[in-house]
Amino acid sequence: MLRTVRATRYVTPLREGGSLPAIIEADDLGLYVVKFRGAGQGQLALLAELVAGEIGRALGLKVPELVFVEVDPLLGRNEPDAEIRDLLKRSTGLNLALDYLPGSTMFDPAAGDIADPQLASMAVWFDAFVTNVDRTPRNPNLLKWHRQLYFIDHGAALYFHHNWASINQMTQSPFTAILSHVLLTWASELNAADVAAHRSLNIDVFTAILEAVPDAWLQAESDIPTPTAKRAAYAQYLNERLAASSIFVKEAMRVRAEFV
Repeated sequence: MLRTVRATRYVTPLREGGSLPAIIEADDLGLYVVKFRGAGQGQLALLAELVAGEIGRALGLKVPELVFVEVDPLLGRNEPDAEIRDLLKRSTGLNLALDYLPGSTMFDPAAGDIADPQLASMAVWFDAFVTNVDRTPRNPNLLKWHRQLYFIDHGAALYFHHNWASINQMTQSPFTAILSHVLLTWASELNAADVAAHRSLNIDVFTAILEAVPDAWLQAESDIPTPTAKRAAYAQYLNERLAASSIFVKEAMRVRAEFV
């Protein structure tokens, strides 16, 4: 279960993010990077952040702690920026945040950063599994902190849920976008990563992760009318994608051999 904290102070916006995330201080005196449900991507981005992030954690990848953040209507009352005030008003209630890692820096191969093959292989497998398009050299979403890599910003993953009619096609997707993955160069152990992932993931893991998603974030579909049914549909999709992992593993190995 994710902890819930209450935002007590808006510290600063992170304007490099298109959804205008921000650093806030919470009632546990911790600092967090908040993704607001009132941002343009909406609640589906928060759902993807939560589900993909916890799948990454289940695979042994380092993901900053995820917490729910309660935003009070008065949080932005003294904020001079009208855009931020409006965002905070639209985000009253439950939002999602990652633990802030002070002093962390972005992974940058152009600056000489490299990755361990085992870690890189699991990262490539993970991003192909959750169809995360946001791990490129231009936008790696990898933080170096205390000499270890932390995986952040998964709101663009699971993009099938923007069009549920595509769900059957997406379970079998080779995820050709893996060609642009920032760690593909070092991902020389993809078969071993596939074996390890199958040991770590199963329908029970997916179901447990989906249980943490608030009902309000599970928007109803015409044929999936309740939050309980929606959770089950996500878990079924993830389980079927896991069963078809050889498809995206082969694609990752193919493009790595051809282009790396």
